[in-house]
Amino acid sequence: MEVGTDRPPLTVQVVSDGRAGIENQALGLAEAVQRLFPSRIEIKRVRWRKAFDRLPSALKAGWMLDPSSDPVFPSGGEAWPDLWIATGRATLPLSAMVRRRSGGRTFVVQTQDPRWKMDSYDLVVAPAHDGVVGPNVLSITGSPHRVTVEKLAEGAVAFEDRLGPLPRPRVAVLIGGRSAAFDLPEAHAAALADQIAAAVAAVGGSLMLTFSRRTPEAAKQAMTARLASLPGMIWDGTGPNPYFAFLHFADHVLVTEDSANMAAEAASTGAPVHVLPMVPLKSADKFARLHADLRARGAARPFDGRLEGWSYAPLNETERAARAVLDALSAIRA
Repeated sequence: MEVGTDRPPLTVQVVSDGRAGIENQALGLAEAVQRLFPSRIEIKRVRWRKAFDRLPSALKAGWMLDPSSDPVFPSGGEAWPDLWIATGRATLPLSAMVRRRSGGRTFVVQTQDPRWKMDSYDLVVAPAHDGVVGPNVLSITGSPHRVTVEKLAEGAVAFEDRLGPLPRPRVAVLIGGRSAAFDLPEAHAAALADQIAAAVAAVGGSLMLTFSRRTPEAAKQAMTARLASLPGMIWDGTGPNPYFAFLHFADHVLVTEDSANMAAEAASTGAPVHVLPMVPLKSADKFARLHADLRARGAARPFDGRLEGWSYAPLNETERAARAVLDALSAIRA
């Protein structure tokens, strides 16, 4: 699809369970579509009644949705959306229903690996490290996200006075936490903090540190205690989130190996990405594949205790996925 035609704007529904990390994948892809073609985006958040939440997707029906969910099916003569972009397990049966009930009027995109009825979606935008294949699958490095130069600049405005004057190099440190594959016990967190403190001090830089919701409290306390003396900012989770501002101002980004999303977002900035090791709980082959991909692209390297700089072409995978969506829509409606 090309801007300049007389087609009206695309109507786009972004659907998830509302968790920020999940929603931002679908919203990031929708915003990338909007940057390429005029679009009206509507965000929908859904949840299933507790009694039905754990049912297999094949057994779920629309009436099982919790009343707090946003309406996702047209009513009262409303038109079906042109584009449905959904993320997460909660949306899978709804995506299948929309594709079937709309009779092809809605182009259905599912991000992540659905692991269910791959032929129920017009396009699946899946992380390459998940190894998903199929005629309707587009593999990208990482997942779609909202990080762009413009978004980061917008997010930086509120923190300009605090972060702009910090001594360079400014080092953003993005800490994850316990997951199925990794853990961050207190002793390991303390050792990482000591390495980070030494590296930042060696170059006369500053620190911008944020934790995730999964970071164990003991790990937070250990890292904060060891890094608080450095110039910079440690976000304690209160007030406006400085995540975009940290990425905007960062000369280096350090990110724990447990988060594919944070690594891919960091690699879209052009700043060197240093991957911090965690304690493995089980085989983490898919994360190893992602990090190998990022290394091959020149974006990331394992953290070796030094803040060595390098350059690479920032990743722009979300826009690549958006172009694939628009190309597929154009082919269908030609």
